Amino acid sequence: MTDIEAEFVHTADLRAYLARPLGGATGGMLLLPMITGIDEQVREYAHDIAGTGVTALVWDPWHGPSADDTARGELAEMMGRLDDEKCLAEMTTLLDHAFGEYGLTKVGVIGWCLGGRLALILGARDTRVANVVAYHPSIAVPPAPNHTLDAVDHAGRVTAPVMVLHAGADTIMSSETFGNLQSRLQHRETGATLTHVYPGAEHGFSSRNRHGNPVNAEAYAVSWPQVLSFIGDTVRS
Repeated sequence: MTDIEAEFVHTADLRAYLARPLGGATGGMLLLPMITGIDEQVREYAHDIAGTGVTALVWDPWHGPSADDTARGELAEMMGRLDDEKCLAEMTTLLDHAFGEYGLTKVGVIGWCLGGRLALILGARDTRVANVVAYHPSIAVPPAPNHTLDAVDHAGRVTAPVMVLHAGADTIMSSETFGNLQSRLQHRETGATLTHVYPGAEHGFSSRNRHGNPVNAEAYAVSWPQVLSFIGDTVRS
């Protein structure tokens, strides 16, 4: 593993978390957290990515709070108030700084749960994105009232390589919705599509607090090394 440096940073008035290899890197990933925000585990994800020689910049959906210091019920209320367009604007600002201030030449996006859904939308909106990784994306039918953008429709317009990691026992994204997402991705004219299905795994199986179920723990143990490899293959020069 590469030696890294990591810290919270402020970029264009946005709080973010930066983890990068000592000596710098040309490839990077924008990380979009789950409901937990930039908690200890999300920081570990960033450290793992940086350890492979790729800069990790983490968007903060809550502008400070995280599961480290805030009750899940409060975070859920905040999640219900997120605005798709405002979120995308913040992510675009972070991408601007990734290419500018941090000197990156290739940047992809990875998201978990709510972040997985937004990663697919951002990948369609911003053609600079070099890859999209969506871990058990939260795509419900009918959508939450504040989910004004159709993630499945947007996914069909992504031109970069996409990896989707689907929980076979997901209670948020149904098998039918996953099938529609897979179809839209595989009918694109460009961009490799990798879809991984983990039978019996639950929504959010990457989260440590779900690893009491061995199916979830095993799904994460198998999936994470493959994600790190995919990231390196698509953004690291």
